[in-house]
Amino acid sequence: MKTFAYWSRLDEQPADGLLKLIGMFAADPRDDKIDLGVGVYKDEGGATPVFESVKSAERQLVESQPTKSYVGPEGDIGFFRGLLPIIFGADAPTQRIVGLQTPGGTGALRLGFELLARANKEATWHVGAPTWANHPPIASAVGLKMASYPHIDLSTQALCIDEMKAALAAATPGDIVLLHGCCHNPTGADYSEAEWAMIAELCAERGLLPFIDLAYQGLGDGLEQDAAGVRIMARKCPELLVAYSCDKNFGLYRERVGALFLLAGDAENAALAQTNLLSLARANWSMPPDHGAAVARMILESDELTAVWKRELEGMRQRIVAMREGLAALEPSLAFMTRQKGMFSTLHLTPEQIVALREVHGVYMAGSGRINIAGLVPANLSQFVRALSAAS
Repeated sequence: MKTFAYWSRLDEQPADGLLKLIGMFAADPRDDKIDLGVGVYKDEGGATPVFESVKSAERQLVESQPTKSYVGPEGDIGFFRGLLPIIFGADAPTQRIVGLQTPGGTGALRLGFELLARANKEATWHVGAPTWANHPPIASAVGLKMASYPHIDLSTQALCIDEMKAALAAATPGDIVLLHGCCHNPTGADYSEAEWAMIAELCAERGLLPFIDLAYQGLGDGLEQDAAGVRIMARKCPELLVAYSCDKNFGLYRERVGALFLLAGDAENAALAQTNLLSLARANWSMPPDHGAAVARMILESDELTAVWKRELEGMRQRIVAMREGLAALEPSLAFMTRQKGMFSTLHLTPEQIVALREVHGVYMAGSGRINIAGLVPANLSQFVRALSAAS
């Protein structure tokens, strides 16, 4: 028997650091250990709950869904249309916006980068560092070049606005600027509305295309406030992309619910872009999964369920804010936490300090120093602050 030995030709890939951290935390026998590593929301009991609004919609869906046939490559259009005003506002230029449902925000990012590479293979994408760890491999997989500039100075927790302006001023027309719409992952350091306006002006003047990753809407300052950046960019820039995730703000992590929105300069180019999105989606996953998007659609179509969902989301947001305020009250050097938004902040720690926090104090965090604020509860805030002080 002859064999080409395909698999022996592969290079071994490193294990995912966060997955390894999950195993280490599970094996730790200490009762007072603290998990700040994995980026999912947790309530004060340490659980990632299913929303009551989601449970209600799922019950209705089970009773009313007439078929499990394919939904088509564009996915659940009602879901897409229901999200559109939440993201772009009631006065959104709908005739210029197209898009489709995707398997999570990750699927939206991959599809968006594939479309950009199809339109301009020579483009460079620019991003503030640090960024979400999955951004670079998604973009590099489609062959786009990356250029980074500092997003934040971790020693001061101050945004590097001047460095960003210089990087974008030097970018080539047609390049792409990847931006976090709100609740920056991994730093929690967001732009003000004035800074968003400045970025939009730069992109418009330089002919740069904004690609906004909006994965945490509602967990920063609120649903409306967290959309401010997207809406400012959409008013000033003729073209942009928005990759959207419902994993966090609907609690639909394992359902992989996302969408990609595309703003074009006119309706004709929007329609042209849509034909390309559909062909790329067909080649990637053919048809997206339906259940989670159908649940989100049913929530958005019901005034009653929408009200319940918004209350649940606001409760999550307030819990995160309370943990940030609690840390700042206990330790003045953590006052920057109250200026940052969402589930994450990144601490200015050495690798040795991160290991000591884990091994000596049972505090688990990513190797970058990123912590999940939602992993904290009132009962362990003081313990966490004492551990930080001891490791410093």
